[in-house]
Amino acid sequence: MNDDFQTSWSEPVSTQQGDTSTVQRPPVAAPLKQIVTIRLDVDMLKWFKAAGPGYQTRINQILREHMEAQQAERDAAQ
Repeated sequence: MNDDFQTSWSEPVSTQQGDTSTVQRPPVAAPLKQIVTIRLDVDMLKWFKAAGPGYQTRINQILREHMEAQQAERDAAQ
């Protein structure tokens, strides 16, 4: 569904309503992200959110670390 969705950061963005000047956003070096819906335990989500903004990034990082550890174990077993 989201494979067709790509932002165009090269498009100018107005800084204020009615402002005629534009700002160019820098190119994004991060990998593409996929929008998903995931059900998490309420207490766990509260814990991540309590640490402040960026909770989705922190969840992603923890999942990435787990994925990479699993891949390393699999590669070591081969």
